[in-house]
Amino acid sequence: MKKTLLFISLSFLMAQISFAQQPFNKKEVLAHMELANKYFMEKWPDVGKTIVTNKERPSNIWTRGVYYEGLMALYEIYPKEEYYKYAYDWSEFHNWGFRNGNANRNADDYCAAQTYIDLYNLEPDAKKLKNTKACINMLLNTPQLDDWSWIDAIQMGMPVFAKLGVLENDTRYYEKMYEMYMYTRDKHGDNGLFNPKDGLWWRDADFDPPYTEPNGEDSYWSRGNGWVIAALAKTLAIIPEDAPHREQYIIDLKSMAEALVPIQRKDGFWNVSLHDPKHYGGKETSGTALFVYGMAYGINNGILDKTKYMPIIEKAWNAMIKEALHNNGFLGWLQSTGKEPKDGQPLSYDKVPDFEDYGLGCFLLAGAEIYRLQ
Repeated sequence: MKKTLLFISLSFLMAQISFAQQPFNKKEVLAHMELANKYFMEKWPDVGKTIVTNKERPSNIWTRGVYYEGLMALYEIYPKEEYYKYAYDWSEFHNWGFRNGNANRNADDYCAAQTYIDLYNLEPDAKKLKNTKACINMLLNTPQLDDWSWIDAIQMGMPVFAKLGVLENDTRYYEKMYEMYMYTRDKHGDNGLFNPKDGLWWRDADFDPPYTEPNGEDSYWSRGNGWVIAALAKTLAIIPEDAPHREQYIIDLKSMAEALVPIQRKDGFWNVSLHDPKHYGGKETSGTALFVYGMAYGINNGILDKTKYMPIIEKAWNAMIKEALHNNGFLGWLQSTGKEPKDGQPLSYDKVPDFEDYGLGCFLLAGAEIYRLQ
């Protein structure tokens, strides 16, 4: 009897220790993702409805493409039929194509291909990839490397090459992807858009030195850097372990993560301007969500130290849940589209950004990776 009681006590203690080591409740994480996504799907029941802000745009632009990246991440951990149908119907409405056709070097446009390829992988059908292959093969077979002249484009375009490389079992996609990435990293602007000294990226050539923020620091835009760390995480998740140049992406992800730790706000968010907290200082959800996604991927795949980075992402995720996510699923503190800290300001808990889709996509990407944490 005593042995049995001892066994039960030890089992209970081990369960308590195990629970204490799990900072996230998977059911709660999923529930928060579902809540935010439900809000959007109910607000946009027509997948083909144009988006009207300062002008009218089709619903396959980059903002909606990023949302569907997040939706497919949600579907991967919780394969609900309505999520699949919402993504499929959107792709079908747009004939699995891009806003400006296939002779298109703009990564913002072919961002939608990330979802097209995911849907093809679930149920192969040649029509799904006709336009994607035409566009990306044009990029593959022409000499230009300077297409990604703004760092957001790395996230819009890089995973498309990675996915096609896997699908076609063709390393040419990996090589072209690497060359385009490194051109942005080391050659755009005066000396590339990545500053290895600070481990962060200037948004484009308009913001590299001598441009500075009001406090004299370099201008590192939160969401722009979020796009890059997300692109690195996503690309690493796609390409095989022996893919060429994998180590470069790991080095850069680690460098960025290291740089982000000391500049996290006390409340868990990151400021819009990473090195000037007083230049439109305040919490911002999209950049924070992308940082969480990149760091959580790093922990899940042994790239980042769990002991160091788990408290960082726990603090950030909980901040978004408590201070940005409304009871109806709306996400606050989201900066509107733009390219620098001053755009879309001021932010608030209730302010509706010009586009509600891409911020949700970032949040869903983060949530899906949080869900995978062990």
